[in-house]
Amino acid sequence: MLQKAEPTPQLKEWIDRLAPVVAEAKTILQHRPAGKLMMLTGCTQDADGDYRLPFFWQEYVISAEEFTVQRARDGTEPSSFVQSLILTYLVTADGTTPSSRWVGFRDLPDGMFYAQAYRGYTGIRLVRQLDGGIDAFRRAAEQMESEPVEAIGDAGYAFAPLPRIRAAVVYWQGDEDLPSQARVLFEDTACHYMPTDGLAIIGSHLVGSILRNAA
Repeated sequence: MLQKAEPTPQLKEWIDRLAPVVAEAKTILQHRPAGKLMMLTGCTQDADGDYRLPFFWQEYVISAEEFTVQRARDGTEPSSFVQSLILTYLVTADGTTPSSRWVGFRDLPDGMFYAQAYRGYTGIRLVRQLDGGIDAFRRAAEQMESEPVEAIGDAGYAFAPLPRIRAAVVYWQGDEDLPSQARVLFEDTACHYMPTDGLAIIGSHLVGSILRNAA
């Protein structure tokens, strides 16, 4: 499960960069009308007036008064790591229509500065740790909530870790001359819903989810 993952030092640095956003998020969200928040983020509102949001295929409840976050299934509080990403998404979302145009991490705002580290925690990690290669990748992705991505790589699947954020994981099968490669892409509108640092974390945990399903 996502909430049990321990962030690497690089991911911890990315999480720390979200701190100023999270610190202000609750105050900003408390003054945002419910209808507008739902329109911008794709979250819903339950009978108690609280918000519900799927994040990495688990549902979370966000209090409409204090914007605290709980797991819907048992009412427990997730890690501060998960809460930070959810609140950052809620406060960043501006309602931009998702584009279906895939771009690499380096094409996101300031992504060039972190592209090498990001590649290490996503595509390189997936190829290195995935036992079974492209066939294992296909099996794992198809067990998850995914859609095939055509015309990129030898196999590719799109995922929605959050309602308005879609990521694609693409795999190129290697041969005797070239090693296998994988990349985690985002729609070019993803930066309207999460800062680049947050997208880096999402990409890393998406790879972790695939590896767990392939195990």
